[in-house]
Amino acid sequence: MKFRVERDPLGEVRVPAAAYYGAQTQRAVENFPISGLTAPPELIAATVQIKKAAAEANRDLGRLAPDIADAIVRAADEVLAGGLRDQFVVDVYQAGAGTSHNMNVNEVLANRAAELMGGTRGDYTRVHPNDHVNMGQSTNDVFPTATRLALLAMMPGLQASARALTDGLERKSGEFAHVLKTGRTHLQDAVPITLGQEFGGFAANVAQGSHDVAHAAGQLLELNLGATAVGTGLNAGDDYTNKAIAYLSRYTGTPVHPARNRFRLTQSMGDVLAVTGALRRLAVEVGKVVSDLRLLSMGPRAGLSEIQLPPVQPGSSIMPGKVNPSVPEMVNQVCYQVIGCDATVLEAAEGGQLELNVMMPVIAWNAIHATRIMSSSMRVLHDRCIAGIRADEERARELLDRSTALATALSPYIGYAATAEIAKASVATGRSIRELVRERKLLPDAQLDAILAVEAMTSPGIPGQKTHAENTTRETGAGARADDDASGGRRAARTAVPARGSGRARAAGSRGMAAADPHHGRSRNRGRKRRR
Repeated sequence: MKFRVERDPLGEVRVPAAAYYGAQTQRAVENFPISGLTAPPELIAATVQIKKAAAEANRDLGRLAPDIADAIVRAADEVLAGGLRDQFVVDVYQAGAGTSHNMNVNEVLANRAAELMGGTRGDYTRVHPNDHVNMGQSTNDVFPTATRLALLAMMPGLQASARALTDGLERKSGEFAHVLKTGRTHLQDAVPITLGQEFGGFAANVAQGSHDVAHAAGQLLELNLGATAVGTGLNAGDDYTNKAIAYLSRYTGTPVHPARNRFRLTQSMGDVLAVTGALRRLAVEVGKVVSDLRLLSMGPRAGLSEIQLPPVQPGSSIMPGKVNPSVPEMVNQVCYQVIGCDATVLEAAEGGQLELNVMMPVIAWNAIHATRIMSSSMRVLHDRCIAGIRADEERARELLDRSTALATALSPYIGYAATAEIAKASVATGRSIRELVRERKLLPDAQLDAILAVEAMTSPGIPGQKTHAENTTRETGAGARADDDASGGRRAARTAVPARGSGRARAAGSRGMAAADPHHGRSRNRGRKRRR
């Protein structure tokens, strides 16, 4: 390999002759052979956009010669179009604050701009990395600004993936609205629920997590470009700051604006931490969904098997025919990694001192990495798993019919203790709840049938209460209603829970809460079919 010799403040450095980077980048390559990981493409693009905006702003202000500024802009556009990406070679784990990354970009653009002006690589008499490309800047305002721009550029993709996942889960909620099944708490049988309600909860949780990320990302619109070294704006100025950030807004199509307090943004990476913290919450929500999908699909013979996931690949190298929940397993691992990235950002964000947080390189890499893998995994989860899920309605009903949790509906009528005795007897003898209640003559058959109607247990309220009241009204007539009015509502006292409120609130159930959607993942036609 041929080399050229360059000089920096520490002396001479041998640089590969074909390289567009220079002496300071070469020192970083030699000093930090740590991980083999280099700057993410989003961070490279954001930093190059900053250099382009700075060149245009300095040209407009008469600080930078137009021919030099135009050459820097042309070089930047080449990189933004995908060129020279192999020239950004500094390891993610580098000197604090990201000076090596900043100089890597400065040197590449300077050498390419010099070529465009008829010069050669390594000759900085035409375009200098510090004097021209880095004019009016410091790593301490360039790197945090680049981190923010990179994350902002990734947000539309993340939100699109989250919306697709949410929409897919909501479609399944509608598709499964009629599928009755056993709810489970503490991994034990609980009261009935529909599979549609379960999936509706999944969708709402993912949507809330996505909303939190979008809200946190709004903080990234504030930029400290122009703060230079410590926030004072030395060698920059408000005129430069306003122009450069206006150019960035035009390039990116985002309403970025100068920081209200440059010292805050220079000292703290808390805004980025807010984003990774919200990403962690999104990861927790999505991770919970895929863990539940794995549980609900476990089988196919000896597990719950209430749903079937689309097979995407063979599951075992030794057990022929075995198919695993491969996509949910992958997503779980991604979610753990996102949580780990946030933990790193948390520690690094706390590690700043005085006027600067020097841990910015590891903060940027983890925030960008978490955003990328979260976005990709949600897209794959929807496309290769959620969209193809099928319900095993017969299996779900089989498990529901065997559950003793149905006895819960009896509590308002016969009390908690008597209901517990019924449930214990059912478990001990294998006899049904209905059979045991009839044997003990605890309730009339018609009322028992209404109470133990599984569909009624999946909506707010007390099963059997409305039907029982209607039957009583038909039997006693208007005179009994008048007597009730005169007695201050004796019948209301005899019912399990007094009715409260009216209209939507009463229809929503015993808590008197109005539901935005009274069906909540239940079939809107099931009740009408029963009445027919």
